[in-house]
Amino acid sequence: MESNEVVNVGLRLSETARRSPSGVGVVEPLAHDMSGNRVYRQMSFWELDQDSNSLAAGLRQIGVRPGMRIALMVRPGIDFISLVFAMFKAGVVTILIDPGMGRKNLVKCLDAAEPQGFIAIPMAHAIRTLLPHRFRKARYNVTVGRRWFWGGATLEQLRRTPSESFEPSCITASDPAAIIFTTGSTGPPKGVLYRHGNFSAQVDQLREYYDIQPGEIDVPGFPLFALFNAAMGVTTVIPEMDFTRPADVDPRNIVEAIHDWNATQAFGSPALWNTVGRYCEDNEIVLPTLRRALSAGAPVPSHVLQRMKNAIHPEGDVHTPYGATESLPVASIAASSVLAETAAQSAQGKGTCVGSRFSGIQWKVIAINDGTLGSIEDVDELPSGEIGELMVQGDVVTGEYVTRTDANALHKVRDGQSFWHRMGDVGYLDKQDRFWFCGRMAHRVENVQGLMFTIPCEAILNQHESVYRSALVGIGQAKHQLPVMIVETWPEHRPQSPKEVDQLQAELWDLAKSHPLTESIHDILLHPSLPVDIRHNAKIFREKLAVWAAEKLR
Repeated sequence: MESNEVVNVGLRLSETARRSPSGVGVVEPLAHDMSGNRVYRQMSFWELDQDSNSLAAGLRQIGVRPGMRIALMVRPGIDFISLVFAMFKAGVVTILIDPGMGRKNLVKCLDAAEPQGFIAIPMAHAIRTLLPHRFRKARYNVTVGRRWFWGGATLEQLRRTPSESFEPSCITASDPAAIIFTTGSTGPPKGVLYRHGNFSAQVDQLREYYDIQPGEIDVPGFPLFALFNAAMGVTTVIPEMDFTRPADVDPRNIVEAIHDWNATQAFGSPALWNTVGRYCEDNEIVLPTLRRALSAGAPVPSHVLQRMKNAIHPEGDVHTPYGATESLPVASIAASSVLAETAAQSAQGKGTCVGSRFSGIQWKVIAINDGTLGSIEDVDELPSGEIGELMVQGDVVTGEYVTRTDANALHKVRDGQSFWHRMGDVGYLDKQDRFWFCGRMAHRVENVQGLMFTIPCEAILNQHESVYRSALVGIGQAKHQLPVMIVETWPEHRPQSPKEVDQLQAELWDLAKSHPLTESIHDILLHPSLPVDIRHNAKIFREKLAVWAAEKLR
């Protein structure tokens, strides 16, 4: 995509509204009625387009201009979707942060992003007002809900702006659209700058790869993944859930939304689908309209894929798109392929096959290097089958971090007028040009025997029927680390006595010693609940576990 090409991703909603004005755009759950049936609030594509036009025009009236950074802190629902498209249309750079990352990290990220205003719920404005030294630039503020003691407009006031007064900004593919923060699974969260061209390419790639058709209905367990449903003519049905705790979702709410709206697609983290899949299996529930389930955020265990495959339409499939905040989508694989072919290899320590790359992605596996790589000439590309670091290139790949900018030198590699992004993941390409993920580069363990990678090693212990998940960590200095495996059991298999603990550890030791990947494990520790990321409840915080294990083994 040419950088000077006129592209405003917000106007894709207007295209959908012209094609399907009466189509249902967004649905959000309200309460249950006296009969126990869920009541919903909904907005058509035409209504959503007009509403976002009014909001965009209202933002202009209060002084917001293209290129300004405005933090959006609104709960998932109709207001959230409408505001996102309004901000895109107005050329605003939307700062999106997961509220579940905790107040300390949230304030730090917002401070680093330097917002010039907030569109937020009252509680967020209250915190902003109490920290004036942090947000001196925040002059353009809108309250979504009841305004308390601070000034600024309200969302309802913006909505009264005539929609016909909206005039689209002249936006190009290279113009900034949003700042989205990484999960912080391997360090403090970084602010990733998305441009309109990145988002536009995302829409095209997802629609093409999964053959997403106008008129489909999606139930997203992660709102950002469904951000552009309206741009594809797809109805978004927001489920009733705490999006910061997908592992704790009430599966009945997901099933209810799918059944009530005959959903054809649904997205959830591995933790969410683990909960929903077990519920469907235990209660013999099927989801006959669901033809496409998607899951991302961490490797998806085969038992999760199998349960969900059993629950959805017989001709449907579960897909696991692979990527990162900086680059999404990169690759994908279907559960039918995993269960028939790659799962058995993964269980033997071959890594997790994330599938074939999207058509707009180029990739290379290069020699592991903890330093910077100034240009493509500094890259040592590896042959297929050899584990190294993955780097990618394409229109969906973002070009820079705008907070923690020191990370740019570590992650971006110049290639003429273009660049490559170093994913920070290790793995290898097979003969079919599929990538096999072996873990994060920062999580590798290095001792005198050589390198150990998390995903292959953990797969060996995960074969035990009592093990829910495990984490390999290294204790000590690089090249002389002690490899330690930390294990979390399924709740129903948690040892209830010292004797049961000894028995389980003995069985785990037998497993570890039986395989060359894990025979050098120094210790096996049991942990009640491995710490995981807020966004997906699936990425394991191994840095925290390394500190915990070091204390435990003193």
